[in-house]
Amino acid sequence: MSRIFIFDTTLRDGEQVPGCQLNTIEKIQVAQALENLGVDVIEAGFPVSSPGDFNSVVEISKAVTWPTICALTRAVEKDIDVAADSLKYAKHKRIHTGIGTSPYHIQYKFNSTQEEILERAIACVKYAKKYVEDVEFYCEDAGRADNIYLAKVVEAVIKAGATVVNIPDTTGYCLPHEYGDKIRFLKENVKNIDKAILSTHCHNDLGMATANTVSGVLNGARQVEVTVNGIGERAGNTSLEEVVMILRSHKEIGIDTNINTRNIYPVSRMVSSLMNMPVQPNKAIVGRNAFAHSSGIHQDGVLKNRESYEIIDPNDVGIDDNTIALTARSGRAALKHRLTVLGIELTQEKLDKLYEEFLMLADRKKDINDDDVLMLAGKDRAESQRIRLEYLQVTSGVGIRPVASIGLSIAGEKFEAAASGNGPVDAAIKALKQIIHRRMTIREFLIQAINKGSDDMGKVHMQVEHDGVNYYGFSANTDIIAASVEAYIDAINKFLK
Repeated sequence: MSRIFIFDTTLRDGEQVPGCQLNTIEKIQVAQALENLGVDVIEAGFPVSSPGDFNSVVEISKAVTWPTICALTRAVEKDIDVAADSLKYAKHKRIHTGIGTSPYHIQYKFNSTQEEILERAIACVKYAKKYVEDVEFYCEDAGRADNIYLAKVVEAVIKAGATVVNIPDTTGYCLPHEYGDKIRFLKENVKNIDKAILSTHCHNDLGMATANTVSGVLNGARQVEVTVNGIGERAGNTSLEEVVMILRSHKEIGIDTNINTRNIYPVSRMVSSLMNMPVQPNKAIVGRNAFAHSSGIHQDGVLKNRESYEIIDPNDVGIDDNTIALTARSGRAALKHRLTVLGIELTQEKLDKLYEEFLMLADRKKDINDDDVLMLAGKDRAESQRIRLEYLQVTSGVGIRPVASIGLSIAGEKFEAAASGNGPVDAAIKALKQIIHRRMTIREFLIQAINKGSDDMGKVHMQVEHDGVNYYGFSANTDIIAASVEAYIDAINKFLK
Protein backbone atom coordinates (compact mmCIF):
# COMPACT_ATOMS: atom_id res chain seq x y z
CA MET A 1 0.00 0.00 0.00
CA SER A 2 1.60 3.28 -1.12
CA ARG A 3 0.85 6.64 0.49
CA ILE A 4 0.03 10.10 -0.80
CA PHE A 5 0.76 13.34 1.05
CA ILE A 6 -2.09 15.55 2.22
CA PHE A 7 -1.34 19.24 1.66
CA ASP A 8 -4.01 21.26 3.47
CA THR A 9 -4.61 24.82 2.29
CA THR A 10 -7.65 25.63 4.45
CA LEU A 11 -5.72 28.45 6.11
CA ARG A 12 -4.59 29.97 2.80
CA ASP A 13 -6.79 29.15 -0.20
CA GLY A 14 -9.76 28.23 1.99
CA GLU A 15 -9.56 31.48 3.94
CA GLN A 16 -9.92 33.51 0.75
CA VAL A 17 -13.69 33.03 0.93
CA PRO A 18 -15.26 36.47 1.58
CA GLY A 19 -16.30 36.84 5.20
CA CYS A 20 -14.42 33.76 6.43
CA GLN A 21 -11.19 35.35 7.66
CA LEU A 22 -9.74 34.09 10.93
CA ASN A 23 -7.58 35.85 13.49
CA THR A 24 -4.21 34.39 14.48
CA ILE A 25 -5.52 32.59 17.57
CA GLU A 26 -8.24 30.89 15.51
CA LYS A 27 -5.72 29.92 12.82
CA ILE A 28 -3.54 28.28 15.47
CA GLN A 29 -6.58 26.30 16.69
CA VAL A 30 -7.23 25.05 13.17
CA ALA A 31 -3.54 24.28 12.55
CA GLN A 32 -3.31 22.20 15.72
CA ALA A 33 -6.49 20.35 14.75
CA LEU A 34 -4.99 19.65 11.31
CA GLU A 35 -1.87 18.29 12.99
CA ASN A 36 -4.02 15.92 15.09
CA LEU A 37 -5.90 14.99 11.93
CA GLY A 38 -2.62 13.86 10.39
CA VAL A 39 -2.10 16.23 7.46
CA ASP A 40 1.45 16.25 6.08
CA VAL A 41 1.70 19.88 4.96
CA ILE A 42 -0.12 22.96 6.25
CA GLU A 43 -0.12 25.95 3.91
CA ALA A 44 -0.30 28.63 6.59
CA GLY A 45 -0.65 31.76 4.49
CA PHE A 46 0.66 34.23 1.93
CA PRO A 47 3.07 36.21 4.16
CA VAL A 48 3.78 39.18 1.87
CA SER A 49 0.06 39.91 1.47
CA SER A 50 -0.41 41.44 4.92
CA PRO A 51 1.21 41.77 8.37
CA GLY A 52 -1.60 39.57 9.72
CA ASP A 53 -0.80 36.77 7.29
CA PHE A 54 2.92 37.06 8.07
CA ASN A 55 2.28 36.86 11.82
CA SER A 56 -0.05 33.88 11.39
CA VAL A 57 2.65 31.90 9.58
CA VAL A 58 5.13 32.77 12.34
CA GLU A 59 2.78 31.72 15.14
CA ILE A 60 1.56 28.55 13.42
CA SER A 61 5.21 27.57 12.90
CA LYS A 62 5.69 27.78 16.65
CA ALA A 63 2.45 25.97 17.52
CA VAL A 64 2.77 22.74 15.50
CA THR A 65 5.53 20.16 15.44
CA TRP A 66 5.61 17.50 12.77
CA PRO A 67 3.68 18.81 9.71
CA THR A 68 5.64 20.83 7.14
CA ILE A 69 4.66 24.51 7.28
CA CYS A 70 4.32 26.05 3.85
CA ALA A 71 4.23 29.73 2.84
CA LEU A 72 2.95 30.90 -0.55
CA THR A 73 4.72 33.44 -2.77
CA ARG A 74 4.65 34.80 -6.28
CA ALA A 75 7.72 34.46 -8.50
CA VAL A 76 9.03 37.65 -6.89
CA GLU A 77 12.20 37.87 -4.81
CA LYS A 78 10.63 40.12 -2.14
CA ASP A 79 7.78 37.62 -1.68
CA ILE A 80 10.30 34.84 -1.19
CA ASP A 81 12.37 36.92 1.27
CA VAL A 82 9.28 37.62 3.40
CA ALA A 83 8.12 33.98 3.23
CA ALA A 84 11.53 32.74 4.38
CA ASP A 85 11.46 35.17 7.30
CA SER A 86 7.97 34.03 8.33
CA LEU A 87 9.12 30.39 8.41
CA LYS A 88 12.09 30.95 10.72
CA TYR A 89 10.46 29.01 13.61
CA ALA A 90 9.09 26.12 11.53
CA LYS A 91 10.55 22.69 12.32
CA HIS A 92 9.91 21.62 8.70
CA LYS A 93 9.58 24.47 6.22
CA ARG A 94 8.56 24.82 2.59
CA ILE A 95 8.33 27.78 0.22
CA HIS A 96 5.59 27.48 -2.40
CA THR A 97 6.36 29.71 -5.37
CA GLY A 98 5.30 29.78 -8.98
CA ILE A 99 3.82 31.55 -11.98
CA GLY A 100 1.11 31.15 -14.63
CA THR A 101 1.80 28.71 -17.47
CA SER A 102 -1.35 28.84 -19.63
CA PRO A 103 -1.67 31.07 -22.73
CA TYR A 104 -4.30 33.09 -20.83
CA HIS A 105 -1.86 33.91 -18.05
CA ILE A 106 1.26 34.31 -20.17
CA GLN A 107 -0.32 36.62 -22.72
CA TYR A 108 -3.01 38.49 -20.78
CA LYS A 109 -1.94 38.41 -17.12
CA PHE A 110 1.81 38.87 -17.61
CA ASN A 111 1.96 40.25 -21.18
CA SER A 112 4.94 37.97 -21.61
CA THR A 113 6.26 35.04 -23.64
CA GLN A 114 6.79 31.34 -22.90
CA GLU A 115 10.57 31.88 -22.85
CA GLU A 116 10.39 34.73 -20.34
CA ILE A 117 8.00 32.80 -18.08
CA LEU A 118 10.34 29.80 -18.16
CA GLU A 119 13.27 32.01 -17.11
CA ARG A 120 11.25 33.50 -14.24
CA ALA A 121 10.19 30.02 -13.11
CA ILE A 122 13.78 28.79 -12.95
CA ALA A 123 14.97 31.96 -11.23
CA CYS A 124 12.32 31.90 -8.48
CA VAL A 125 13.02 28.25 -7.61
CA LYS A 126 16.77 28.89 -7.43
CA TYR A 127 16.18 31.94 -5.25
CA ALA A 128 13.86 30.07 -2.86
CA LYS A 129 16.37 27.23 -2.72
CA LYS A 130 18.84 29.61 -1.04
CA TYR A 131 16.53 29.69 1.97
CA VAL A 132 14.98 26.20 2.20
CA GLU A 133 15.67 22.74 0.86
CA ASP A 134 11.98 21.99 0.30
CA VAL A 135 10.68 24.16 -2.57
CA GLU A 136 7.32 23.60 -4.25
CA PHE A 137 6.63 25.20 -7.63
CA TYR A 138 3.08 25.84 -8.87
CA CYS A 139 2.32 26.04 -12.60
CA GLU A 140 -0.74 28.27 -12.25
CA ASP A 141 -3.61 27.46 -14.63
CA ALA A 142 -1.82 24.27 -15.69
CA GLY A 143 -5.23 22.82 -16.47
CA ARG A 144 -5.41 25.03 -19.59
CA ALA A 145 -1.67 24.95 -20.38
CA ASP A 146 -0.16 23.20 -23.39
CA ASN A 147 1.18 19.88 -22.19
CA ILE A 148 4.45 20.05 -24.15
CA TYR A 149 5.26 23.51 -22.76
CA LEU A 150 4.12 22.43 -19.29
CA ALA A 151 6.50 19.45 -19.40
CA LYS A 152 9.31 21.81 -20.36
CA VAL A 153 8.59 24.04 -17.35
CA VAL A 154 8.29 21.09 -14.96
CA GLU A 155 11.60 19.61 -16.10
CA ALA A 156 13.34 22.99 -15.76
CA VAL A 157 12.08 23.76 -12.24
CA ILE A 158 12.98 20.27 -11.01
CA LYS A 159 16.48 20.78 -12.42
CA ALA A 160 16.57 24.14 -10.57
CA GLY A 161 15.79 22.39 -7.27
CA ALA A 162 12.00 22.02 -6.91
CA THR A 163 11.09 19.04 -4.72
CA VAL A 164 7.35 19.23 -5.44
CA VAL A 165 5.62 20.49 -8.59
CA ASN A 166 2.00 21.57 -8.31
CA ILE A 167 -0.26 21.16 -11.38
CA PRO A 168 -3.29 23.34 -10.57
CA ASP A 169 -6.58 23.23 -12.42
CA THR A 170 -6.99 26.84 -11.30
CA THR A 171 -10.31 27.47 -13.04
CA GLY A 172 -11.83 24.02 -12.46
CA TYR A 173 -12.09 23.57 -16.22
CA CYS A 174 -10.60 20.12 -16.85
CA LEU A 175 -12.64 16.96 -17.24
CA PRO A 176 -11.37 14.11 -15.02
CA HIS A 177 -9.84 12.15 -17.90
CA GLU A 178 -8.16 15.31 -19.24
CA TYR A 179 -6.59 16.12 -15.89
CA GLY A 180 -5.48 12.52 -15.36
CA ASP A 181 -3.98 12.43 -18.87
CA LYS A 182 -2.06 15.62 -18.09
CA ILE A 183 -0.49 14.07 -14.99
CA ARG A 184 0.34 10.88 -16.88
CA PHE A 185 1.88 12.89 -19.75
CA LEU A 186 4.20 14.62 -17.29
CA LYS A 187 5.13 11.33 -15.62
CA GLU A 188 6.03 9.83 -19.00
CA ASN A 189 7.71 12.83 -20.68
CA VAL A 190 9.66 14.68 -17.98
CA LYS A 191 12.96 12.86 -17.79
CA ASN A 192 13.83 13.97 -14.22
CA ILE A 193 10.30 13.48 -12.84
CA ASP A 194 11.58 10.86 -10.38
CA LYS A 195 13.36 13.65 -8.49
CA ALA A 196 10.13 15.44 -7.49
CA ILE A 197 6.57 14.76 -6.38
CA LEU A 198 3.68 15.80 -8.62
CA SER A 199 0.84 17.50 -6.76
CA THR A 200 -2.81 18.10 -7.62
CA HIS A 201 -4.62 21.36 -6.85
CA CYS A 202 -8.14 21.32 -8.27
CA HIS A 203 -10.96 23.84 -8.02
CA ASN A 204 -14.65 23.02 -8.05
CA ASP A 205 -16.08 25.54 -10.53
CA LEU A 206 -17.76 22.76 -12.52
CA GLY A 207 -18.18 20.36 -9.60
CA MET A 208 -15.26 18.13 -10.62
CA ALA A 209 -12.55 18.98 -8.09
CA THR A 210 -12.64 15.67 -6.23
CA ALA A 211 -12.99 13.60 -9.43
CA ASN A 212 -10.06 15.44 -11.02
CA THR A 213 -7.92 15.01 -7.91
CA VAL A 214 -8.57 11.27 -7.72
CA SER A 215 -7.87 10.98 -11.46
CA GLY A 216 -4.56 12.76 -10.86
CA VAL A 217 -3.67 10.31 -8.08
CA LEU A 218 -4.55 7.31 -10.26
CA ASN A 219 -2.17 8.67 -12.90
CA GLY A 220 0.82 9.27 -10.67
CA ALA A 221 0.33 12.36 -8.47
CA ARG A 222 1.50 11.70 -4.91
CA GLN A 223 0.42 14.90 -3.17
CA VAL A 224 -3.12 16.33 -3.09
CA GLU A 225 -3.91 19.94 -2.17
CA VAL A 226 -7.23 20.10 -0.35
CA THR A 227 -9.31 22.05 2.17
CA VAL A 228 -11.59 21.00 5.01
CA ASN A 229 -15.22 20.99 3.80
CA GLY A 230 -13.94 21.91 0.34
CA ILE A 231 -14.00 25.62 1.17
CA GLY A 232 -12.22 28.08 -1.09
CA GLU A 233 -12.64 30.85 -3.60
CA ARG A 234 -15.64 30.76 -5.92
CA ALA A 235 -17.08 27.21 -5.84
CA GLY A 236 -14.30 25.98 -3.54
CA ASN A 237 -11.36 23.57 -3.56
CA THR A 238 -11.05 19.81 -3.45
CA SER A 239 -12.57 18.46 -0.25
CA LEU A 240 -10.05 16.78 2.08
CA GLU A 241 -12.60 14.41 3.57
CA GLU A 242 -13.87 13.25 0.18
CA VAL A 243 -10.45 12.33 -1.21
CA VAL A 244 -9.36 10.64 2.02
CA MET A 245 -12.49 8.52 2.28
CA ILE A 246 -12.52 7.61 -1.42
CA LEU A 247 -9.02 6.15 -1.06
CA ARG A 248 -9.88 4.53 2.28
CA SER A 249 -13.04 2.94 0.83
CA HIS A 250 -11.44 1.73 -2.41
CA LYS A 251 -8.66 -0.41 -0.99
CA GLU A 252 -8.16 -1.98 -4.43
CA ILE A 253 -6.50 1.29 -5.52
CA GLY A 254 -3.64 0.48 -3.15
CA ILE A 255 -3.12 4.09 -2.03
CA ASP A 256 -3.86 5.56 1.41
CA THR A 257 -3.15 8.65 3.52
CA ASN A 258 -1.86 9.31 7.02
CA ILE A 259 -5.19 10.84 8.07
CA ASN A 260 -6.84 9.78 11.34
CA THR A 261 -10.31 9.65 9.85
CA ARG A 262 -12.10 9.66 13.21
CA ASN A 263 -11.03 13.30 13.55
CA ILE A 264 -12.61 14.33 10.25
CA TYR A 265 -16.04 15.29 11.61
CA PRO A 266 -14.79 17.30 14.63
CA VAL A 267 -12.36 19.25 12.42
CA SER A 268 -15.12 19.86 9.87
CA ARG A 269 -17.40 21.33 12.54
CA MET A 270 -14.59 23.43 14.01
CA VAL A 271 -13.76 24.99 10.63
CA SER A 272 -17.45 25.54 9.91
CA SER A 273 -17.95 27.29 13.23
CA LEU A 274 -14.82 29.45 13.22
CA MET A 275 -15.29 30.54 9.60
CA ASN A 276 -19.07 31.01 9.93
CA MET A 277 -19.41 28.78 6.86
CA PRO A 278 -22.32 26.33 7.21
CA VAL A 279 -21.83 22.85 5.78
CA GLN A 280 -24.61 22.06 3.33
CA PRO A 281 -26.82 19.25 4.68
CA ASN A 282 -26.17 16.95 1.70
CA LYS A 283 -22.39 17.48 1.70
CA ALA A 284 -20.58 14.17 1.24
CA ILE A 285 -19.00 12.65 4.37
CA VAL A 286 -19.64 15.56 6.80
CA GLY A 287 -23.10 16.92 5.87
CA ARG A 288 -25.96 16.59 8.33
CA ASN A 289 -27.77 14.20 5.99
CA ALA A 290 -24.70 12.24 4.86
CA PHE A 291 -25.79 9.22 6.91
CA ALA A 292 -29.52 9.99 7.23
CA HIS A 293 -32.10 7.63 5.81
CA SER A 294 -35.70 8.81 5.41
CA SER A 295 -36.93 6.34 2.81
CA GLY A 296 -38.72 3.37 4.39
CA ILE A 297 -36.95 0.96 2.04
CA HIS A 298 -33.56 2.43 2.95
CA GLN A 299 -34.33 2.41 6.67
CA ASP A 300 -35.36 -1.23 6.50
CA GLY A 301 -32.18 -2.14 4.60
CA VAL A 302 -29.88 -0.27 7.00
CA LEU A 303 -31.52 -1.84 10.06
CA LYS A 304 -30.99 -5.30 8.60
CA ASN A 305 -27.41 -4.59 7.47
CA ARG A 306 -25.74 -1.16 7.54
CA GLU A 307 -23.79 -1.92 4.37
CA SER A 308 -27.04 -2.21 2.40
CA TYR A 309 -26.98 1.58 1.94
CA GLU A 310 -23.83 2.82 3.70
CA ILE A 311 -20.37 2.31 2.26
CA ILE A 312 -18.77 4.19 5.18
CA ASP A 313 -19.30 3.53 8.87
CA PRO A 314 -20.19 6.95 10.40
CA ASN A 315 -17.92 6.12 13.34
CA ASP A 316 -14.95 5.95 10.95
CA VAL A 317 -15.21 9.70 10.31
CA GLY A 318 -15.94 10.62 13.92
CA ILE A 319 -19.75 10.67 13.83
CA ASP A 320 -20.96 8.91 16.95
CA ASP A 321 -24.42 7.42 16.41
CA ASN A 322 -24.82 6.98 20.17
CA THR A 323 -24.11 10.54 21.23
CA ILE A 324 -25.40 11.69 24.61
CA ALA A 325 -28.54 13.79 24.09
CA LEU A 326 -28.21 17.30 25.56
CA THR A 327 -31.23 18.75 27.36
CA ALA A 328 -31.91 21.19 30.19
CA ARG A 329 -31.22 18.28 32.60
CA SER A 330 -27.74 17.59 31.25
CA GLY A 331 -24.81 18.26 33.52
CA ARG A 332 -21.43 19.87 32.88
CA ALA A 333 -19.87 16.48 32.17
CA ALA A 334 -22.25 15.82 29.28
CA LEU A 335 -21.60 19.27 27.82
CA LYS A 336 -17.85 18.88 28.23
CA HIS A 337 -17.99 15.46 26.52
CA ARG A 338 -19.85 16.93 23.54
CA LEU A 339 -17.40 19.80 23.27
CA THR A 340 -14.50 17.34 23.28
CA VAL A 341 -16.14 15.29 20.52
CA LEU A 342 -16.45 18.51 18.50
CA GLY A 343 -12.75 19.27 18.99
CA ILE A 344 -13.19 22.11 21.52
CA GLU A 345 -11.25 22.27 24.78
CA LEU A 346 -12.21 24.93 27.34
CA THR A 347 -10.80 26.00 30.68
CA GLN A 348 -12.97 25.24 33.71
CA GLU A 349 -13.85 28.93 34.03
CA LYS A 350 -15.06 29.14 30.42
CA LEU A 351 -16.88 25.82 30.72
CA ASP A 352 -18.78 27.08 33.78
CA LYS A 353 -19.79 30.25 31.94
CA LEU A 354 -20.77 28.31 28.83
CA TYR A 355 -22.83 25.90 30.93
CA GLU A 356 -24.98 28.75 32.27
CA GLU A 357 -25.65 29.94 28.71
CA PHE A 358 -26.34 26.35 27.69
CA LEU A 359 -29.01 25.99 30.40
CA MET A 360 -30.73 29.19 29.27
CA LEU A 361 -30.77 27.95 25.68
CA ALA A 362 -31.95 24.49 26.75
CA ASP A 363 -34.92 26.10 28.50
CA ARG A 364 -35.97 27.61 25.15
CA LYS A 365 -35.25 24.51 23.02
CA LYS A 366 -36.27 20.89 23.48
CA ASP A 367 -33.15 19.45 21.85
CA ILE A 368 -29.65 20.91 21.75
CA ASN A 369 -27.67 19.89 18.64
CA ASP A 370 -24.02 20.23 17.69
CA ASP A 371 -24.56 23.53 15.86
CA ASP A 372 -26.10 24.99 19.02
CA VAL A 373 -23.08 23.89 21.06
CA LEU A 374 -20.65 25.30 18.51
CA MET A 375 -22.53 28.60 18.47
CA LEU A 376 -22.37 28.84 22.27
CA ALA A 377 -18.66 27.98 22.28
CA GLY A 378 -17.99 30.77 19.79
CA LYS A 379 -19.93 33.42 21.71
CA ASP A 380 -16.95 34.48 23.81
CA ARG A 381 -15.31 35.80 20.62
CA ALA A 382 -18.01 38.50 20.48
CA GLU A 383 -17.44 39.63 24.06
CA SER A 384 -14.23 41.44 23.16
CA GLN A 385 -15.89 43.43 20.37
CA ARG A 386 -16.02 47.22 20.67
CA ILE A 387 -19.78 47.36 20.02
CA ARG A 388 -22.08 44.96 21.86
CA LEU A 389 -25.83 44.59 22.00
CA GLU A 390 -27.06 45.23 25.56
CA TYR A 391 -30.80 44.81 24.97
CA LEU A 392 -33.40 44.74 22.21
CA GLN A 393 -37.15 45.16 22.62
CA VAL A 394 -39.48 44.96 19.61
CA THR A 395 -43.22 45.52 19.34
CA SER A 396 -44.87 44.22 16.17
CA GLY A 397 -47.99 42.51 14.94
CA VAL A 398 -50.84 42.63 12.45
CA GLY A 399 -52.25 46.14 11.99
CA ILE A 400 -49.56 47.97 13.98
CA ARG A 401 -46.31 49.59 12.88
CA PRO A 402 -43.27 47.75 14.31
CA VAL A 403 -41.24 49.70 16.85
CA ALA A 404 -37.83 48.72 18.26
CA SER A 405 -35.86 49.98 21.25
CA ILE A 406 -32.17 49.12 21.37
CA GLY A 407 -29.32 49.50 23.82
CA LEU A 408 -25.67 49.34 22.78
CA SER A 409 -22.39 49.32 24.66
CA ILE A 410 -19.66 51.06 22.63
CA ALA A 411 -16.23 50.80 24.27
CA GLY A 412 -18.00 50.57 27.62
CA GLU A 413 -20.27 53.59 27.09
CA LYS A 414 -24.05 53.02 26.99
CA PHE A 415 -26.34 54.29 24.21
CA GLU A 416 -30.08 53.90 23.61
CA ALA A 417 -32.41 54.64 20.68
CA ALA A 418 -35.84 53.73 19.30
CA ALA A 419 -37.32 53.70 15.81
CA SER A 420 -40.20 52.34 13.75
CA GLY A 421 -39.85 50.47 10.46
CA ASN A 422 -41.47 48.33 7.80
CA GLY A 423 -40.83 45.24 9.90
CA PRO A 424 -39.23 44.34 13.24
CA VAL A 425 -35.73 43.86 11.76
CA ASP A 426 -35.99 47.11 9.79
CA ALA A 427 -37.11 48.96 12.93
CA ALA A 428 -34.25 47.52 15.00
CA ILE A 429 -31.61 48.41 12.41
CA LYS A 430 -33.01 51.93 12.00
CA ALA A 431 -32.73 52.37 15.78
CA LEU A 432 -29.15 51.11 15.65
CA LYS A 433 -28.30 53.60 12.87
CA GLN A 434 -29.46 56.44 15.10
CA ILE A 435 -26.58 55.54 17.40
CA ILE A 436 -23.95 54.67 14.80
CA HIS A 437 -23.89 57.44 12.22
CA ARG A 438 -22.13 55.78 9.30
CA ARG A 439 -23.16 55.19 5.68
CA MET A 440 -23.92 51.47 5.68
CA THR A 441 -25.86 49.42 3.14
CA ILE A 442 -26.99 45.81 3.55
CA ARG A 443 -25.95 43.96 0.38
CA GLU A 444 -26.82 40.42 1.47
CA PHE A 445 -29.09 39.12 4.21
CA LEU A 446 -29.39 35.34 4.63
CA ILE A 447 -31.42 33.59 7.32
CA GLN A 448 -30.90 29.86 7.77
CA ALA A 449 -32.38 27.38 10.23
CA ILE A 450 -29.72 25.17 11.79
CA ASN A 451 -31.97 22.15 12.03
CA LYS A 452 -35.76 22.29 12.00
CA GLY A 453 -38.65 23.19 14.26
CA SER A 454 -40.17 26.42 15.51
CA ASP A 455 -37.85 26.50 18.55
CA ASP A 456 -34.70 26.12 16.46
CA MET A 457 -31.64 28.35 16.38
CA GLY A 458 -31.53 30.60 13.34
CA LYS A 459 -28.27 31.63 11.68
CA VAL A 460 -27.97 35.02 10.03
CA HIS A 461 -25.25 35.92 7.53
CA MET A 462 -25.12 39.58 6.53
CA GLN A 463 -22.98 41.53 4.07
CA VAL A 464 -22.71 45.26 4.86
CA GLU A 465 -21.08 47.80 2.54
CA HIS A 466 -19.18 50.74 4.05
CA ASP A 467 -17.02 53.14 2.04
CA GLY A 468 -17.10 50.80 -0.96
CA VAL A 469 -15.85 47.76 1.02
CA ASN A 470 -17.97 44.74 1.97
CA TYR A 471 -17.87 43.43 5.53
CA TYR A 472 -19.45 40.17 6.69
CA GLY A 473 -21.35 39.63 9.91
CA PHE A 474 -22.71 36.48 11.51
CA SER A 475 -24.86 35.51 14.47
CA ALA A 476 -27.11 32.71 15.70
CA ASN A 477 -30.00 32.97 18.10
CA THR A 478 -33.42 31.43 18.77
CA ASP A 479 -34.72 35.01 18.30
CA ILE A 480 -34.19 35.71 14.61
CA ILE A 481 -34.64 39.49 15.07
CA ALA A 482 -31.89 39.53 17.70
CA ALA A 483 -29.70 37.35 15.45
CA SER A 484 -30.18 39.82 12.59
CA VAL A 485 -29.15 42.80 14.72
CA GLU A 486 -26.18 40.89 16.19
CA ALA A 487 -25.00 39.96 12.67
CA TYR A 488 -25.24 43.62 11.63
CA ILE A 489 -23.21 44.64 14.69
CA ASP A 490 -20.67 41.91 13.96
CA ALA A 491 -20.11 43.40 10.49
CA ILE A 492 -19.84 46.95 11.91
CA ASN A 493 -17.22 45.83 14.43
CA LYS A 494 -14.98 44.84 11.53
CA PHE A 495 -14.67 48.39 10.20
CA LEU A 496 -15.43 50.52 13.27
CA LYS A 497 -12.29 49.92 15.30
